[in-house]
Amino acid sequence: MKTILWVTGVLAGVLGTALAQAADPRAFKPEVGIEKCLQTALAARPGQVIKVEAKTEKGVPVYEFDIVGADGRAWDIECNANTGKVTEIEEEVASADAPAFKAKAKVSEADARKIALDAYPGEIIETEYEIESDGGASYEFDIRTKDGKEWKVEVDATTGKIVEANREHFQIGRE
Repeated sequence: MKTILWVTGVLAGVLGTALAQAADPRAFKPEVGIEKCLQTALAARPGQVIKVEAKTEKGVPVYEFDIVGADGRAWDIECNANTGKVTEIEEEVASADAPAFKAKAKVSEADARKIALDAYPGEIIETEYEIESDGGASYEFDIRTKDGKEWKVEVDATTGKIVEANREHFQIGRE
C-alpha cells in the first residue's frame, strides 16, 4: 500500500507539470483520477510502474501503465480514465525475435514502420513489440509528427494493417 501511495504522489506531482507542458491539455479530460486507474492497473498486473501515458482513444481519455512484474514480464495496461476500469492488457516483449511475436509476424518491422509513417509522417521515437490479449502480435510506434504532436500507431504484425492510432498527450517515465 505504501508503494501505491508513493507512486500516486509522484505521478500526481509530475502529472500537473506534464499537463501544463502538453500541446493541448484541454484535449485530455479524465473523469476519474490517475490514482483510481493506477490501483486498477496494479490489481490486474502487480509490479513496478515504469511508465504512464495519457492518450485519447476514440474520444475517450485513457491512461496506459507499463508495469514490470516480479517475474520480469512487462505489461501494458490500459485504463479508461472516465470509468477507472481496465480496458486492455497486452504483454510487451523485448523484440520481434521473441518466440510468441515471431510465431505470428508475417510483416517485417521495416515494412510496419513504412506503413505507420505513410499514414502519420514524422519521426518514430519509440518502438514496442506487443502480444495482444487474443494472442496476436503488433508493432507499436510512437511517432512525433511535424506539427509536434505524438501519435501511438499500432500495426498488426500478421496483416500489416493499422489497428489503432491514438493521440498521446503526455508520457511520464522511460521512452
